[in-house]
Amino acid sequence: MPLTVQQRQEQMKQAEELLFSGPQTLGFAKSLYFGHFNAERIFPYPEPSPEERSEIAERVAAVRRFCQEKIDPVRIDREADIPEEVIRGLAELGVLGWAVPKPWGGLGGSQYGYCKVMEVIGGHDASVAVFVNAHHSIGLRALVLAGTEEQKRTWLPDLVAGRKLAAFALTEPQAGSDAANVQTRAEPTPDGQAYILNGEKRYITNGGIAGLLTVMARTPVPGKEGSHITAFLVTPDLPGFEVVEARMPKVGIRGTATARLAFRNMRVPKENILGQLGKGLKLALTVLDFGRTTFGASCTGAAKFLVRAAAEHVRTRRQFGQALAEFEMVKKKIAHMAANTYAMESATYHCASLIDSGAEDFMLETAMLKVFSTDALWQIVNDTIQLYGGAAYFTDLPFERMMRDARINQIGEGANDVLRAFIAVAGLRGPGLGLKEVLDALYRPWSQLGTLLRFGQNRLSHMWTPEVPVRHPELRTEAYELGRRVREFGRAVEAVLRTHREDVVEKQYVQERLADAAIELYTSACVISRLDSTLLSDAPEAERKRELDVGRFYLRAANRRIRHHLAALWDNDDEDTTRAADAVLGPISSAGNGAP
Repeated sequence: MPLTVQQRQEQMKQAEELLFSGPQTLGFAKSLYFGHFNAERIFPYPEPSPEERSEIAERVAAVRRFCQEKIDPVRIDREADIPEEVIRGLAELGVLGWAVPKPWGGLGGSQYGYCKVMEVIGGHDASVAVFVNAHHSIGLRALVLAGTEEQKRTWLPDLVAGRKLAAFALTEPQAGSDAANVQTRAEPTPDGQAYILNGEKRYITNGGIAGLLTVMARTPVPGKEGSHITAFLVTPDLPGFEVVEARMPKVGIRGTATARLAFRNMRVPKENILGQLGKGLKLALTVLDFGRTTFGASCTGAAKFLVRAAAEHVRTRRQFGQALAEFEMVKKKIAHMAANTYAMESATYHCASLIDSGAEDFMLETAMLKVFSTDALWQIVNDTIQLYGGAAYFTDLPFERMMRDARINQIGEGANDVLRAFIAVAGLRGPGLGLKEVLDALYRPWSQLGTLLRFGQNRLSHMWTPEVPVRHPELRTEAYELGRRVREFGRAVEAVLRTHREDVVEKQYVQERLADAAIELYTSACVISRLDSTLLSDAPEAERKRELDVGRFYLRAANRRIRHHLAALWDNDDEDTTRAADAVLGPISSAGNGAP
């Protein structure tokens, strides 16, 4: 569909802004696509104030004691239920209202502190972590971000105290990672005082036990064509609200109540619209950014537990006359497990600090964190099971449960492959707009001389390696190599855009490689920034040495992987891959919903 005049003018304006202001005005992840290392967005590594750190540490210690004394992961998994006393205890500790402002009964805590808490819970039991994330990170977060004073006064105190639980109802039979494909509809009543909701939702965590749900539905918007997604606050006492299935049996995170819901001519007062009419999709995507950040924290906690367990096992388990830890293939697994855990932790707290700083755009960073941490945890679980051998396959050890629990992470809150496509396409958008303006300017060079000159300046900047401003001399080699990879990534983005132009939005082999390279660049930047701060700190020498060895290994391994991803843009088996897949798939029908 061709662009309207208004859309074309907006596109030109955005391209002009990029060419005039440069990538240094963008967020860190977006600037990578221009071959720019936006150092002020990543250095120094964020740390809370001493006062906040002390308060966080005290609350985290209380949560850790509660987990050890009151939360039984085996029982929760066996009974497929989180006991009421656990929910009450979490509320009393402030976990269920951590980031809710104090006037509404919450702690008014930071995202950084909340991630520290979620790291502890995630390292103890994934079901409880997902329950808390669904209630707090996405369930009531939309109300905190977009609710009116009256809406907050009505619902937040009960949600903070655990008297009511929150849920976020987005997913449907036809809308999962494709959030824009919501089919639930809400039609205004003739008097304009309410909306009539009809539709279905599924896979909704807390859906059957929640006292308040944020429900996404399509509505007409005056003055606009078609329908647009609007967020509604819904309570289960509304006539027409139906819990089709309160607890859907599933492979892992069995303690969570995952529901199927239906709305049958359900009348919702217009006062229950959350945020602006027709702006629900933007609100939903913003809320998911918060959830993805706490995904990183929960995965970090689980990964730390597994690294500790695996390291202890291989030190003490003897085979062939020596400890497992003496074998190089075992060392390789431990090294990768520890390095990826360090990297996901580094990226988690950078993302959390972005949120706390009031940054307007952190969508790419949180998507990168979610993909990296969930993929890494899955590999860490697998490697732990391999190191334990047959013993890990039995239920007296926690690893088979952790394997079942971890698998959903790569699907929930945006499937990782979908997020990879998003990371690539969203990152390419800025350079793509700028390059399009330049190509258009070539047809009218005298009237567009400024555009061409600015492009020339940007091209010259790609000739130099951007500086990664580490302060500690131990990291200068890694900093230089990271800068080189950023430069090469910027060049690769430009080459991809010149080669594929608009067709790049359909080139998922290309998108995957660009996304994986960008993710490694971002996590490497977080790691080197954190290492730089640690090496200059007064931390014990043994701790600094351990972090340097683990972090440096991650940087060097990631450096090699980035080079591989970029080389594969041009040296690959893509055509053979497509032919082999098509040979298996045969003719593909576009009918139906794709269900097996």
